[in-house]
Amino acid sequence: MTQQPFSRPGAIDLSALKGAAGPGAPRPAPAGGPAAGPGAAQPGGGATSAYCVSITEQNFESVVETSRTAPLLLVFYSPTQMPESVQLADDLETLSGEFEGRFLAGRVDIDAVPQIAQLMQIPSIPLVVMIFDGRPMPLLQDVVPLEELRTALTQVMQQLTAQGITGRHQPRTGAAQPEGDEAEEAGMDPRYAAAQDALGEGDIDTAVAEYQKLVDANPADAEAAAGLAMAKVLQRTRGVDLQAARAAAAAAPDDVDAQTMVADLDMLGGHVDDAFSRLIDLIRRSEGEDRNKAREHLLGLFGAVGNDDPRVMRGRQNLASALF
Repeated sequence: MTQQPFSRPGAIDLSALKGAAGPGAPRPAPAGGPAAGPGAAQPGGGATSAYCVSITEQNFESVVETSRTAPLLLVFYSPTQMPESVQLADDLETLSGEFEGRFLAGRVDIDAVPQIAQLMQIPSIPLVVMIFDGRPMPLLQDVVPLEELRTALTQVMQQLTAQGITGRHQPRTGAAQPEGDEAEEAGMDPRYAAAQDALGEGDIDTAVAEYQKLVDANPADAEAAAGLAMAKVLQRTRGVDLQAARAAAAAAPDDVDAQTMVADLDMLGGHVDDAFSRLIDLIRRSEGEDRNKAREHLLGLFGAVGNDDPRVMRGRQNLASALF
């Protein structure tokens, strides 16, 4: 197979996906019968994660159909041609459990199902391809350490969340699922289920209310605070015309409401740095109540992205410079 260049993790333009299936868009129910579950006989061994499936000719189409609900990550590997690629498949399966349904991992052993690799026109292995709403996008073409893979996937999921793509896969029947203390250690917290389910159904107001309850009960809950911040972005931008909003902001560069609206829309489009820069520039040239309003809005966007994100760290430094 010939090598071709692919996007690297953390540098992936996901803006095209927003139009494919934004929050509230109708989604077909995932297809699938018994053959689609990891409990069925499969080549290359059965998947053990609740969010991983081994791909066969029989289940390929139904598994791809689930990408209309949440991302599907296909990992192409070969135990015979490149034994080390198996580790990448194993690591992706491990992370699928950690991410609790934010993506479904599909293991594609090209020795067992070469026709799938041919169908997808795979240029080389190993390869990880993300499919969302049936649309493929290459993510990774190297065997990387588990921590690097975890970081890359975290960045991708943050980009998707910033665009309002928040659906989750349901655990697949037949896979081993943690229980009790093991489930708690794996981070499976049912407290967020109501809010996440509401987002998946496009019910933004309910999601905001559910996240607000969690924040009110525990202001130190960073995950609930981030969820609330992102849900509020979705709520504020609901039904807004992008071009009209940009025109209004261009016509009134010092209007806080106009600028914060475009910053929110930039967030949903995956242009996080642009959103931050717009508000920081506004803060630099504002004063009084307008300045404070822009600053508070920016802090909310920081919370939506996550304090550990390098873009937020840079944004905080730039904010400090703008303020002082």
